[in-house]
Amino acid sequence: MRARRMRSAVAACVAAIGLAAGRAGAADTGAHGAMAESAQQARLDKLLPPTPMMPPAALAPQLWEALVPADNEPTPARIELGRKLYFERRLSRDGTLSCSTCHDVSRGFTDQRPVAEGIGDQLGRRNSPTTLNAVFFQTLFLDGRAPSLEEQAKLPILNPIEMGQPSREATMANIAGDPEYVALFQRAYGRPPNYDDLGRAIASFERTLVFVSAPFDRFLAGDDQAISAQAKEGWTLFNGKARCVSCHAINLSNPIGTDNRFHNIGVSARHQNFEQLAQKALGVLKGAQGQAGLEAIDRLALETDMSELGRFLVTKDRADIGSFKTSQLRNVGVTGPYMHDGTLQTLWDVMDHYNKGGEANLYLDGGIEPLALTETEIDAVVALLFSMTDDRLAPDNRQQEAKQRARSRTTRPFRDEALAMRRVLPFEARVMGVAEKGR
Repeated sequence: MRARRMRSAVAACVAAIGLAAGRAGAADTGAHGAMAESAQQARLDKLLPPTPMMPPAALAPQLWEALVPADNEPTPARIELGRKLYFERRLSRDGTLSCSTCHDVSRGFTDQRPVAEGIGDQLGRRNSPTTLNAVFFQTLFLDGRAPSLEEQAKLPILNPIEMGQPSREATMANIAGDPEYVALFQRAYGRPPNYDDLGRAIASFERTLVFVSAPFDRFLAGDDQAISAQAKEGWTLFNGKARCVSCHAINLSNPIGTDNRFHNIGVSARHQNFEQLAQKALGVLKGAQGQAGLEAIDRLALETDMSELGRFLVTKDRADIGSFKTSQLRNVGVTGPYMHDGTLQTLWDVMDHYNKGGEANLYLDGGIEPLALTETEIDAVVALLFSMTDDRLAPDNRQQEAKQRARSRTTRPFRDEALAMRRVLPFEARVMGVAEKGR
């Protein structure tokens, strides 16, 4: 009896700590582990002004004009419709998913899982990128298969293992008869509900999610006290020895720190037979063009081992085998786990991966090589990366930093000091392996 009371007391304390930390409690949890849409909406109300400013205050008007298509300029009516659709479960076949299931407001607008979970608890092959700052990307998805936010918004709804709708018509049948949606579509686009405007509206809402105001920005603006001495050392390394700036240049015209290009950085490469996968993909995609081709690529990327081919599925160029889009650095502290397959759990894992020169493969980007960073230097770069999270997400950022640091002190599966310090070179392991087999 006494032991039972003790367990109950401990459970009560754990629950209280969880609530104090602001995590979703059972009452706030929706399907697939996401925070319930109503609770997410309440959080969003605290993050965004009632009527989002267009363009956002953080962006120069000239940059905004370059980022927004002329035929879908965000208006209050379009943003209102897009926000409602973003949280609309009726867009999924079984009524369990909305956009916010995998792009949860309470989880850095991701799901904080290695890979996304769709209808019927099916798991995809790709990590869910955050919708924060998606306006800055020149192409969407990790392989760049969608040319715009408008096109990106429409694909997950029709993917069989994501939202699972069999067709555009089936999707619209769920909402086209709703008087509220009829009025919202008419006000936003001057016509009845239709699938293309659905994509336009969601894109308009997502363009309001500009989160680029962080301690790091105040440091760049001249506030020497905005970030720690350790993070300042990280900034020096970022632009020097760690070579982050090669792909993650960050400045006023490129505030999220991506080159918008695609690179094979050797994530999970040791598990793949790229040549075999490429031949198989070419056979499947033969003759597929236009929207049908885009949907075929979408299925290969999320449902099959061919996901690992990355950008090659889009371009069919051998130089793109295993290449994925350079991720943004903004809010990276709250958007883990990392990389296209979510295999790197912490920013320390990310640094370990780069420090050893990635995973050797025939298509490895030429810029990926061992960095010889010490543990102190790795800690400094990680401190810098956590300083790039928007002030509005600071509580979550602190929580994730503590969680990741604790994990890094006991679990570093990608750390390889011999490779990082060039005491052994990647080709040596391959050559020695062949020699051992030949004996």
